[in-house]
Amino acid sequence: MDPDRNAAAVPMRKCGRAGVPDIAEVPGGQLLDLPGRGRTYVVDIPGPADAPTLILLHGTASTAYLTWFPALQALARSYRVVLFDQCWHGRGIQSDRFSVEDCADDVIAVADALGIPDPICVGYSLGGVVAQLAAHRHPDRVRGLVLCATPYRFQEKWRERAFHLAWGTVADALGPYSLRRAQHLLGRLPELPRHTWAPGGMQRWAMTELRSTSGWAIAQVVAAVGRFDSGAWLSTLTAPTAVVITTKDKAIPVYRQLEMATMIPGASIHLVKAGHTACAFAADKFVPVLLEACAAVAARSAVSPKRVRR
Repeated sequence: MDPDRNAAAVPMRKCGRAGVPDIAEVPGGQLLDLPGRGRTYVVDIPGPADAPTLILLHGTASTAYLTWFPALQALARSYRVVLFDQCWHGRGIQSDRFSVEDCADDVIAVADALGIPDPICVGYSLGGVVAQLAAHRHPDRVRGLVLCATPYRFQEKWRERAFHLAWGTVADALGPYSLRRAQHLLGRLPELPRHTWAPGGMQRWAMTELRSTSGWAIAQVVAAVGRFDSGAWLSTLTAPTAVVITTKDKAIPVYRQLEMATMIPGASIHLVKAGHTACAFAADKFVPVLLEACAAVAARSAVSPKRVRR
């Protein structure tokens, strides 16, 4: 990584319509090869010397930039901040299938490639699912968790079970075709995403980021994530955890976010009066609560006993 390039400030002026920050640029990044796994687009913002490292994990149908751009400037004041496109999203790894387990292992592969021994994993929606699994699979490597707008399972009510059963059946049948279509889109993208734009061009930039993930890929992601359920092991997580609950969320039921928080030993709860797109469209409400949650986990992880390899 080029530290001078990635340390560029992220100008943030007043929040505009729907709480979206009026930002002129986001930091530049580069493609990073992960041995034996593939390559993905990674941004590494140094932050203060000896600061804890946050690895930011984005939501479904989004990219690292699109989920996290409103929070980068504020987070970089106190932390080293790393974000990357997850498998089948944006410029993420194009594996032969999508699995949440692979995504969790990708987190540790990125940390290894950047020399990060024990990141705090900050996940939004899908990213929170990946963060849970990373902490479960690699308890000696994850220093803490911040889970935002995240459930611990997706299937409970009969309508949810019926939806995910039908969706999963179709996605399985279309798996190879979905991958080919997703790869075709990736081949048409510029090698690196744009990270500056003219005044008033943020909406065009955001749409470009959104369209960098194939709808065919999203179908596979939804099918795989719909099978996720951490209920059997959630209470065994030892990493200090904060749960950011989006209290007007219509995608992830609020009660399920709260249930997850109560199942994780010692988890702190932080409330945002916004919906599921709070990360971008209610940034003025979301970012201050995110900072509060990250600070709580960073403080607790600094005094936690060393995690033991299982």
